[in-house]
Amino acid sequence: MLTLHGTLEVVLVLLAAAVLVVVIFRQLRLPVLIGYLIVGTLIGPHALGFVTDTRETRYLAEFGVVFLMFSIGLEFSLPKLLTMRRMVFGLGAAQVAVTLMLALALAVAAGLDWRAGVLLGGVFAMSSTAILAKMLAERMELNSPHGRQIIGILLFQDLAVVPLLIVAPALAVGEALAWSLLLALAKAAVALALILAFGQRLMRPWFTLVARQKSSELFVLNVLLITLGLAWLTGLAGLSLALGAFLAGMLISETEYRYQVEQDIKPFRDVLLGLFFITVGMMLEARVLIEHGLLVAVMLAGALVIKAVVVVGLARLFGSELSVALKSGLALAGAGEFGLVLLAQAGHLGIVGGTQLQAVLATLILSMLVSPFVIEHSEGLVRRVGASEWLSRAMELHNIAIQTMEAERHVIICGFGRSGQNLARFLAQEGIPFIALDLDPQRVKEAAAAGESVVFGDAARREVLIAAGLLRANALVVSYADTESALKILNVVRELRPGLPVIVRTVDDADIDRLKEAGAAEVIAEILEGSLMLASHVLMLLGVPLNRVLRRIRETREQRYSLFKGFFRGLSDEIDEDGDRHQPRLHSVVLPPGAAALGRSLEELNLARFSVEVTAVRRRNASSAVPDFQARLAEGDVVVLRGKQEELALAEMFLLQG
Repeated sequence: MLTLHGTLEVVLVLLAAAVLVVVIFRQLRLPVLIGYLIVGTLIGPHALGFVTDTRETRYLAEFGVVFLMFSIGLEFSLPKLLTMRRMVFGLGAAQVAVTLMLALALAVAAGLDWRAGVLLGGVFAMSSTAILAKMLAERMELNSPHGRQIIGILLFQDLAVVPLLIVAPALAVGEALAWSLLLALAKAAVALALILAFGQRLMRPWFTLVARQKSSELFVLNVLLITLGLAWLTGLAGLSLALGAFLAGMLISETEYRYQVEQDIKPFRDVLLGLFFITVGMMLEARVLIEHGLLVAVMLAGALVIKAVVVVGLARLFGSELSVALKSGLALAGAGEFGLVLLAQAGHLGIVGGTQLQAVLATLILSMLVSPFVIEHSEGLVRRVGASEWLSRAMELHNIAIQTMEAERHVIICGFGRSGQNLARFLAQEGIPFIALDLDPQRVKEAAAAGESVVFGDAARREVLIAAGLLRANALVVSYADTESALKILNVVRELRPGLPVIVRTVDDADIDRLKEAGAAEVIAEILEGSLMLASHVLMLLGVPLNRVLRRIRETREQRYSLFKGFFRGLSDEIDEDGDRHQPRLHSVVLPPGAAALGRSLEELNLARFSVEVTAVRRRNASSAVPDFQARLAEGDVVVLRGKQEELALAEMFLLQG
């Protein structure tokens, strides 16, 4: 068996393992954190033995925890906590306290020392912020009732780690425990007071001075200096390095440089945190799963069930519906990265060790492995158990249906963020009715109170779109840049309204082909539009005449957006409201059974005699940029025409009746 002892060899093996696991798990769309744990278990001293569990390795990995706590400190916003205070300091605090006390009672009943019970309680009270936040974002549930509840509890769990990390070294002291605890808390209080009192006064002017040098290298070096410097100070005071990093993050979070710092520190955090989880996996002995498999299985089932029951019960006490409580309980049942941090510290301090440490570690890792699958299948379980889920969804659909009951030839706006609101203003100015769907309850509440036609609903759900009047709408707009959600919406439209034009917003051109193939009439890329506006301003400032600038922009748009071709006018062209009906416009004609154009080609039909142009033909809602004039038209095809109003009417009549 090959065992590596040299520092360079160890680092190379860890880097190779990290790169491999990130590639594989991103391809499988699984949390990378789980991959790190598995790889650490395989290459560690208890399996293949490629890497020994050395003090240097653990010390390097500890910086991953330092930067993780720094990131948590950056998120520690007092206004944010105040708006979620009932969820965070009420439900979140209750969940941590009850879970900790239950774990303590079970540990003492099993014959463990009460100090080990306290730390194990903290270990099992934690859930994975990394896994849950990622899955909620992918499932578009961050702003749902259970999503906000989960985030609130996770936020308190993250904050609860700080006092637990402070208390852990004091618990390791055999004698004068009370004095050690008081001393540790006093040190933490003094450090907190000094850093917050004097650090805040120094932080902003110091960062301003550094930023004025306009050197990204200097800025990153300064962030590392502040983070590691405060970690060193708290370590010098006998406290954890993570506490100093957390305080550094808190100080920077109150400055205008917070977001830049967050981006700069992210590579260091992710790399070192991955190394930390690999070293945690190295602690696991595979033989424990073989020799004590029954014990691990019982602990795993017990931990998942007890924690889920605690969250569900407390959520119900705090007034949540049963379906919301069940979803929160199932999501939070698994363990988290901070539980691994606390367990690693308990092992290094000697509070928990031997078979006990291995059994708990195996339980935590296995619970994190099954957590994504539990969340993925939680919807079906909730539907069986929580009848109120159906009631709440029925009420949601009822509210949407009431809002759109009398709507005809309206526009459905999916998403009421900035883009959706701007579009709504343009539609209102033209007197075009619309209904907007959004998943942010606060935004919906405020917009509806202001008289906007917006309701709460997930636009990617078939029943929501039907309730919003999809079968009567004139157009649908996806105003947020989420390709996967847009594809779901397009799939519903393709099935129910193949002739309905759908306009989709994206960030760049990467997914344009996928969206067009799925049936989008047009895809608007933000980067292209932003670059056009940038180019127009630059050309004008350089003295290029306005007419020439507008012509360049028009030509570019005509090449990119086939639907806009021929629609742009110069400043000298006068278009008044009375002349609107003489201007060319687009019109979609769906060929029903028995239409006169079925089985005939566009060349044979010769629609040009009506002075109209065929811009596209969508078959099964898949659009071609250049229509094939030789292909035979079939039932369900959508012929997109451009021309004046009267000419379009004649062409449509000819296509349908001959």
